[in-house]
Amino acid sequence: MSNIADLPLDVLQDAHPCVGEFFSTLGLDAADSRLALGEWLAQLADEDILDVGMERDQMLAHIQRLINEVADMNQTADGVVRSLTLIGGRDKAGTPETARLVVRAGEVVCIVGPTGSGKSRLLADIECLAQGDTPTGRRILIDGQPPDPERRYALDRKLVAQLSQNMNFVVDLTVREFIAMHARCRLVADPDAVTDQVIACANELTGEKFAPEVSVTQLSGGQTRALMIADVALLSAAPIVLIDEIENAGVDRRRALELLVTGSKIVFISTHDPLLALRGAQRIVIRNGGIADILATSAQERRNLNRLESLDALLLEIRERLRRGLRIEEELQWSL
Repeated sequence: MSNIADLPLDVLQDAHPCVGEFFSTLGLDAADSRLALGEWLAQLADEDILDVGMERDQMLAHIQRLINEVADMNQTADGVVRSLTLIGGRDKAGTPETARLVVRAGEVVCIVGPTGSGKSRLLADIECLAQGDTPTGRRILIDGQPPDPERRYALDRKLVAQLSQNMNFVVDLTVREFIAMHARCRLVADPDAVTDQVIACANELTGEKFAPEVSVTQLSGGQTRALMIADVALLSAAPIVLIDEIENAGVDRRRALELLVTGSKIVFISTHDPLLALRGAQRIVIRNGGIADILATSAQERRNLNRLESLDALLLEIRERLRRGLRIEEELQWSL
């Protein structure tokens, strides 16, 4: 590539739209400039450079790095994960785990076990792509191979996204501003349209609708979880998603899982909910900090899941009627 400092700014922005997005984010007006990038940076007022917080040479290096990273995103398959392999380590007593589980893109695996049994520890092992260097000694392979250090420790384009039980925002932004900021960082073609799609999807997942103009700090727990699920499913590049219990968040669980696997993501979810546990292709049973068993969901369990979902729909209807102040006096009928 020729020295970008010598390229006319309008040509550079036409070839690399990310450069225009970068200047727009900094509040710099670079529209229609025919100056070479280096000349344009040189003629910027000192107060503009001070506001940006970077020296001119630093800005030039940052723009070059940005162009290279976007090129990598567009030309390579670094973000694609076809399979994740979990290799067992040991439980709290030091007893070896014999587990070896291969999970492919588009599959959901549930993690079940009593409170305190070690479900969150397993999620933590997956999140850090453990290589025998955590208390459990477990190892994670990506596409059958140990991840190289660059992929494992990358601060951007991380392979794993995690939604924890307690998620609180500290930024003073509206929902629209927050999602739009993420969309611009992801350099999507139409950030406004993607922002609208994420917010609409989140409102489909939660029973408590919210407006795009509400502050993210004012969202309830269920609204926050729904927004983050929609964001991860539609906007995040992470091919592996970890969820630590969503059953108490007021989220449409079935729709949430369908949404996540639509993008060929690998999903691990820790849960006490039988409807979620039976929806996964497999479930990992955790006991005493170790993997006690790995069960494939059977055909009979799938049939039982359909019956349980019918019962759950009835309970949801009753809950909604109670919220509206209605009585539940008729004789209820259901069957398993």
